[in-house]
Amino acid sequence: MSVEIREITTKADIKKFISYQWDLYKGVEQFVPPMMDFETSTFSKEKNPAFKTSQGRFWMAFKDNKPVGRICGIIHGEEAQETKHIRFGWVDFIDDIEVSSALIKTVEDWGKSEGLDKIHGPLGFTDLDFEGCLVSGFNQMATQATIYNYPYYPEHFEKLGFSKAVDWTEARIIVPLNDSELEADLDRKAKIIGDRYGMHIKEFKSGKEILKYADEFFELLNNTYGHLYAFHKLTDDQVKYFIDSYFGFVKKDFILMIVDDNDQLIGAAITFPSLSKAFKKAKGKMFPFGFIHVLKSFYKNDVLDFFLIAAKPEYQKKGFNALLWKRLYWACNKHNIQEIWSGQMLETNDNVNNLWAKYPSAKDEEIRRRCYTKAIS
Repeated sequence: MSVEIREITTKADIKKFISYQWDLYKGVEQFVPPMMDFETSTFSKEKNPAFKTSQGRFWMAFKDNKPVGRICGIIHGEEAQETKHIRFGWVDFIDDIEVSSALIKTVEDWGKSEGLDKIHGPLGFTDLDFEGCLVSGFNQMATQATIYNYPYYPEHFEKLGFSKAVDWTEARIIVPLNDSELEADLDRKAKIIGDRYGMHIKEFKSGKEILKYADEFFELLNNTYGHLYAFHKLTDDQVKYFIDSYFGFVKKDFILMIVDDNDQLIGAAITFPSLSKAFKKAKGKMFPFGFIHVLKSFYKNDVLDFFLIAAKPEYQKKGFNALLWKRLYWACNKHNIQEIWSGQMLETNDNVNNLWAKYPSAKDEEIRRRCYTKAIS
């Protein structure tokens, strides 16, 4: 039976596109389903401002009228002009090279028709979407912000002529709670750096107070990440979209902000209690009962997800990390956080990777995700 590719355009079919992965990974402990409402918003031209600067199309593969794969093609306007790339993302398929080949070819054909000559992915519309194919660390549970895929995926991409563009790694560390020597060392370093460069840990009385710094944080993000692979600055509309999506859920103890003597933001890190297990229990749906699992995990958790970090370039090598770790260690002790799971870090981004180097690992296998690329044939 040959592969049939169908373009997905209706809201009902978009839900089938999203939920296909739940069927594909049914019973896989490490897979964490995204929340249906958030994914639906991401794919909505009316809700997601990324569609103002990018085009996105969705396809599913069928064999004998049974879904066997899916893929999203993305033409990012700025990227397409600069590098002639088309992106693919949200890609899943059974272990059948005919299926994966048909999906990739569909995106390639669209790119070719638009005058593009290279393809890369998995990537999303922005750097804050799901990205990267898991190539090692298959025994580790994904976070709510990362992709899980079967070990045969990299084999398919290589057979289809793709090569490595970049890799992202993840750190997962054991927090040495109530370590008086570590605490004293962090306090000492933070005081020296703070006094020398006029940096201070910002304390908040409520989550609402944090919102005042949200725009500054995303401005930092744009300036800090601008040189990284496949990153394009977020527009004002996209910044508002992500503020509305994430900042309403922040807990003040887990938002780390460093300011100067004039209360201007120097750097910040966004962390959340891990929702991986909650999302699995909720099966990707907040209602009717999924929100209960999410709330429980949000207020009682021993794992922290380190989601985003950004700092002004001129402060990155002035010990900014000392103040950040002092504040983070205080929060971990207060809330009995046993482990911290980092977000994806480009393997070449030493400034971020060095944050985790001296702490004991909580994983027994390296977690690595890859962006693949090739010329469109």
